[in-house]
Amino acid sequence: MKASKKENSHLEPTRSELEILQVLWQYGPSTVRFVNDHLNEQKREVQYTSTLKLMQIMVEKGLLNRDESQMKHVYSAAAGESQTKSFLLDKFVDTMYNGSASRLMMQLLGNKKTSKKELDAIRELIKKMDKPD
Repeated sequence: MKASKKENSHLEPTRSELEILQVLWQYGPSTVRFVNDHLNEQKREVQYTSTLKLMQIMVEKGLLNRDESQMKHVYSAAAGESQTKSFLLDKFVDTMYNGSASRLMMQLLGNKKTSKKELDAIRELIKKMDKPD
């Protein structure tokens, strides 16, 4: 039994599924061959049949859509990049930081060398968030 699209918007993609989604978000609807070639260029050596099988599973899970109107099937992400990343980030913050975004930010800023330009951008974002509507 297939889950509805609404339920699928809250599926957590695996690392390999995220690699495929990244290619589709960057380049738009694509064939398995195109995705596989980009995975081989960007990430690691992946067999075509492995990419095909994983993309078929992703269709079943509702993570991808498949257009079968042409001889070569074309796949696209079922959810947008921003929507998926927001869901994953929310889940991460809830799990790792008990829902506290400030704890995450302090950890990030404490662990990484943040450039002046990045700090300025963060300050601007905070100023915008502080302004009343």
